[in-house]
Amino acid sequence: MKYTQATADKLEKVLEESGYVLRYERGTFQSGYCILERKKVVVLNKYLQLEGRINTLIDLLPQLQVPVDTISPDCKKTYLEVIAKQVEKNI
Repeated sequence: MKYTQATADKLEKVLEESGYVLRYERGTFQSGYCILERKKVVVLNKYLQLEGRINTLIDLLPQLQVPVDTISPDCKKTYLEVIAKQVEKNI
């Protein structure tokens, strides 16, 4: 995936369609994010640069419950690309 604002927007859209609220806040997040499961809120460190935001979202998406059957085809494609990249990375 390219490190562009369009890529970041696609990843954010997957979260949105999955029912998660994405917030950018300041704080001391070791991993760059914080997940509040019960409320489906993802908080990213607002000081992350674009590349850091994209990498954090890519690392984060496989940990979330994404209803693949209910998201749009574009989001599904993006989500499956992220999952494939993580599988590749772990091999």
